[in-house]
Amino acid sequence: MKNIHLCLLLLLGAVVPQAAAQQAVKGKIFDVVTKEPVVGATVQILKNDAGTITDNNGLFVLPNVAIGAKISISSIGYASQEVEISDSTPLTVSLEPSVENLQTIVVTGNREAALRTETPIAISKLTPKMIDEAKASSIYEVINKTPGVMMVNLNNEQHSMAIRQPMTTNAYYLYLEDGVPIRPMGVFNHNSLLEMNQFTVSSIEVVKGPVSSVYGPEAVGGAINFISQRPTAIPTARIGLQADQWGYRRIQYGAGATLRKFGIYVGGLVAEQKDAWMTSSDYTKNAQYLRLEYHFTPKARLICTLSYAKYDSQTSGSVDSVAFYKRQYLSTTDFTYRKSYSLRSRLTFEKEWNNGSQSFVTVFARDNKHGQNPSYGIRWTSGATTARGEINSSDFQSLGLIAQHTQRFTFLNSKLTSGTTVDFSPNEYWSYQVDLAAQLRADKKSVEKYTISKERPDIQIANYSADIRNTAFYAQYDLEPLPQLRISAGLRYDNMSFNFVNNLDVDKTTGQATGGAKSYSQTTPKLGVTYDLGRGKGIYANYSKGFAPSGLTAIFRKRPTPAANGDLFYYNLIPATFTNAEIGGWMTLLKNKVYIDATYYQMKGTNELLNIRQPDNSTDYQAAGKTLHKGLEFGITYKPSKEVFVRFGGTHSIHRFVEFILSQRASDALKDVNGKDMPSAPRWVWNGEVSYYPRGFKNFRTSIEWQHVSKWYQNQINTVVYDGYDLVNFRAGYQWKGIELFTNVMNLTDALYATNATRGNAATDRTTFTPAAPRTFTVGMQYNFKGK
Repeated sequence: MKNIHLCLLLLLGAVVPQAAAQQAVKGKIFDVVTKEPVVGATVQILKNDAGTITDNNGLFVLPNVAIGAKISISSIGYASQEVEISDSTPLTVSLEPSVENLQTIVVTGNREAALRTETPIAISKLTPKMIDEAKASSIYEVINKTPGVMMVNLNNEQHSMAIRQPMTTNAYYLYLEDGVPIRPMGVFNHNSLLEMNQFTVSSIEVVKGPVSSVYGPEAVGGAINFISQRPTAIPTARIGLQADQWGYRRIQYGAGATLRKFGIYVGGLVAEQKDAWMTSSDYTKNAQYLRLEYHFTPKARLICTLSYAKYDSQTSGSVDSVAFYKRQYLSTTDFTYRKSYSLRSRLTFEKEWNNGSQSFVTVFARDNKHGQNPSYGIRWTSGATTARGEINSSDFQSLGLIAQHTQRFTFLNSKLTSGTTVDFSPNEYWSYQVDLAAQLRADKKSVEKYTISKERPDIQIANYSADIRNTAFYAQYDLEPLPQLRISAGLRYDNMSFNFVNNLDVDKTTGQATGGAKSYSQTTPKLGVTYDLGRGKGIYANYSKGFAPSGLTAIFRKRPTPAANGDLFYYNLIPATFTNAEIGGWMTLLKNKVYIDATYYQMKGTNELLNIRQPDNSTDYQAAGKTLHKGLEFGITYKPSKEVFVRFGGTHSIHRFVEFILSQRASDALKDVNGKDMPSAPRWVWNGEVSYYPRGFKNFRTSIEWQHVSKWYQNQINTVVYDGYDLVNFRAGYQWKGIELFTNVMNLTDALYATNATRGNAATDRTTFTPAAPRTFTVGMQYNFKGK
């Protein structure tokens, strides 16, 4: 009996300590680059079905874990990790982004997190790692890494865009900050991205093609959503500076933390350029950002953001062929400028329901002032010693609301998303003439220098005020009728209306300025389908429509000559409409080392706002054109090892006039350009990069990047070609104990090239070039602090 008792005691002694070793494990998971919490990461005990997922703060609790057990941590878009439990100390785990993985989470497709492979649109994501390693002085250096996208650098952070369109300044793109448009409909500015704070952007998502069914008008060529930095899961701070040999200097900072239910992130930059490679191109920029979060529960939170930017730049403009090919980067003006002030804020309440449904309500406000004496506004006739310019200003304030709810159903694993947007934006605009003197070169065919003779506020080009009201309702239903097959159908109704006073359109009887109201409404559908073929392969198809009302400045600027009915203004412009169809797919090869994403699209445009040649040789705006846009977009990534990463992406596209009346003059032999290529529309655009992270030199990185832009026609009649360019960039960086040193060599080969080259259709017209910078050496240093 004593032996039996002894055996029982020994067994209890062996069992009790093991039971006591069972414990709850707590921890937080965050992104190694941004230090933002990783939401929805799977935490699971190996050789056990027990597991959980992280909440919106990246926190998790895993009960009944034995000492010595191993847990697996994984999340889509990140490399998985395994951690051994040694004691009860809370875990802090940073996940490395898997930049080669196309199975990433995107939010721009329908304003909530979704798998990229379940989103039937052409969408690309620029990851935090790509943005961080670019160390960009200007945001185009990052955007142009997106397959099928060309952000045209017009210097000093000014830009135009090409997404399923030629390189254009037209209002066919929607720019968003955390899903909120940075400008109201009708007040588009192609340079508006210079208001962004590029140092506090966490990631960027680019949708190609119309997404009007969710985001409304202007999202025709595409939409770019800048997703800002969240409060970090652990205390962080970073401060750095960078400069180049052309007089550009920038200091930047960021800091964030989360304390229980409260989170904060603040960051900004101050930049200055003086005495650069191009004369009269000095500029300054001050951009600041603040984000506050309060989590009532793990599934309910309040978010407040504030973005401020002030920009002041000389605008050197373009140069003629003589100056361009001699590399004489001498501006013909020293008085043109662009000044911008923007303040944006939003307050968002987000709620996640127990069945996976989600709701949010966002209230937003904007205050924006944009004034300029634009170099592109100078009008000069060959051989003349005088010219005309203009000074203008566009100001608006906004107050709006976006509300959306997504309801999930067990029926066919479906969900219904519905929402509404309301935007009230009073807008004021004025413009007046500036008389200029033109100092000619010896050949009398080009201008060496313009000077202001007299400002003419008495000769007004435009002067109006408008109260813009945009309202919309949208719905989207997603379902899975068969395993791996998902269908998405959406519909949106938009109404844009405005009351206006046109101070230049005076009633001859009363002597009062003409006032009135205009309204545009449109319903835009979309239908998409994705099919997961398994093993990292799938296909999708999408049909969508988009539309873009004319901007108010186009409506209220004086015509060069009165219309046939006597109208001096463009009151009768109608919205441009687009019909888009596309098919695409994705696949992985070589045991997930190669990822391929490709899309073929065809988009037809009607009533595009185009320049029409008039009998007096002036140009006039008319929404009277038909165009065809089609092409192949592709992206390829290859990661043979941890040391090497290769990406290559681009587009082959055709942008063509279908119906376009060029001249109404009876004596002109060429009256239309039907079937001709649109100007500034290169057939090929691609960007590739090879990055190397040597195993024997830890925390060192280097990369070489190649940007190719093929030739394009400079004019509408396709008689003059610019040959395009090839650009090579080099980057390198090294981190040691929180100190980061980096260098970028932009235009490594010191190529002579222009990012924009255009000319008119007349035989006497000459090409104007927007020259790009010579070889530029940027060096920088940054200190990164990371707490516990």
